[in-house]
Amino acid sequence: MTLLTIAHHVQKPTGVVNLNLELIKWIATVILIVGFGLMSAGITEGWYLQIGGGIIWLTASIIMKDKALIVTNGAMTTVGIIGKLLA
Repeated sequence: MTLLTIAHHVQKPTGVVNLNLELIKWIATVILIVGFGLMSAGITEGWYLQIGGGIIWLTASIIMKDKALIVTNGAMTTVGIIGKLLA
């Protein structure tokens, strides 16, 4: 087994781990969409869903070691929390 093959297996989990991660990402996506929909409709409790979905996506991003998603979801969640505290 070459080093490249080992690296490929480390970066892309398979089987149950991959299925669970995909499920987590889809659940987080649905939570975010519902949260943004509620906020757009003037229902401020949607903020909690936005933050929850952001935290779940941040966790998935860390598991995937995807730096762009880590920065995006980390920043959006942090800004959302700070914005709520300052409002």
